[in-house]
Amino acid sequence: MKLMDLFLARSLSTYFLLQSFVLLILCFHSNSMCPKGCLCSHITSLNVSCSNANLKEIPKDLPPDTALLYLDSNQIRSVPNEIFKDLHQLKVLNLSKNVIESIEEQAFKGVTDTLQTLDLSNNKIKSVHKDTFSKLKGRAQISDNPWHCDCTLQQVLHDMPSKHETASNIICETAVLEQHTGKSFLSAANEADLCNLSKKTTDVAMLVTMFGWFTMVISYVVYYVRQNQEDARRHLEYLKSLPSKQKKPEESDDISTVL
Repeated sequence: MKLMDLFLARSLSTYFLLQSFVLLILCFHSNSMCPKGCLCSHITSLNVSCSNANLKEIPKDLPPDTALLYLDSNQIRSVPNEIFKDLHQLKVLNLSKNVIESIEEQAFKGVTDTLQTLDLSNNKIKSVHKDTFSKLKGRAQISDNPWHCDCTLQQVLHDMPSKHETASNIICETAVLEQHTGKSFLSAANEADLCNLSKKTTDVAMLVTMFGWFTMVISYVVYYVRQNQEDARRHLEYLKSLPSKQKKPEESDDISTVL
């Protein structure tokens, strides 16, 4: 019995020792791959925190098993194409409180299926490509940005999850229609379909252009006709100004003889 107890005690000690060793290896592995200025912790999944790290761009050496990534409160200006493509376990991405102005169309390629929360609030974003967020399965927060309200933004919000709630939080810093400036996008969209408005504007421009060409053609035809009439009149006046044909002297003598 004592031997059994001793064996169990040693087995239990060995188990805890191995578990501690594995955790140590995981922690060492995560810290060794952690980007400069960031803190990495591994409990159930890898958490990479780069908040307030004075970053000017998104780190390119992020651990591939990153699940939670915090890049908030930095000086990041752009989100390049495929920057997160190797982070196949990414669930939470916080890019809030930066100075982001541009987000490329394929910026979130590779994480569209796994990403559950994307926070882009409090940045400098005015416009994005209409397909930038279209494949995201999770919810994106894009409020508190100086958005330009136009057809492109309408298409962006139409394809986003929870689009109605998101649209109500977006304020138009500028807009296609001046009266929409300062209003929420939802209010502006209720007043006018911005995509149809764009189409109408294009149609009017085409009509104006066609009318201009038609006017030019008519003017040319009228000018051409008047010019020909003027040339014909001048030619007729010239013919009238010519002296009449004089009779030959022989013909005059014959007439006198007859008389």
